Amino acid sequence: MRTTRTLRTALLTAAVAGLAVTALPTAPASAASAPKFLSAAQWPASHTPWTAGPIRKGLPEDGSLCTAGTTPAKGTRHRDFRTELDTGARQTITVAPTTAEAKALAAELRTALATCLDRLKEQDPGLEGVSRYHGRVNVAEGAHIYSIDTSHPEAGSTDIGLHAVGRDGRTVTVLEWGQLGDLDGAPLKGFRKTAGTAVAELH
Repeated sequence: MRTTRTLRTALLTAAVAGLAVTALPTAPASAASAPKFLSAAQWPASHTPWTAGPIRKGLPEDGSLCTAGTTPAKGTRHRDFRTELDTGARQTITVAPTTAEAKALAAELRTALATCLDRLKEQDPGLEGVSRYHGRVNVAEGAHIYSIDTSHPEAGSTDIGLHAVGRDGRTVTVLEWGQLGDLDGAPLKGFRKTAGTAVAELH
């Protein structure tokens, strides 16, 4: 059973895997018009430096905890990031065939984030947590910020995840950031800046 206890662990595991298999291909050099991903230095500051994995085509093999099943594989690429401590992150970018389809995808992703905690509680009745919407970042067609603050009393674990959905025309990006702890210890202000940068630099 997959619970929100795996939010941070899933991101870190994917990031480590992405960095370990360096022989796999990254985005083709000829894709000059492809949307731009964040660099490691553009994530909120951590106790240890961020390291960026390669840019990969399609959806991540391990899926994303809250948005799995929402984003299509076609037109999608992703990149994982990690630090040496208990913090991991991911950026996913999808270029939809039309602006209308991109708008619909962004709306579906926002709904997936808004309902994520309730769905996780259905899977794991012992789970406790609070989900919050932190408003819109005014960039391009907007970026919307969410947090999911969870704990599992039986395991004595607490995790905080920050998420963003942003759109610029036909391009939709999703940011995921997770670590041990709670919202009070999360860089919400820095994450808002990162989300704004991610959307502004897509094209």
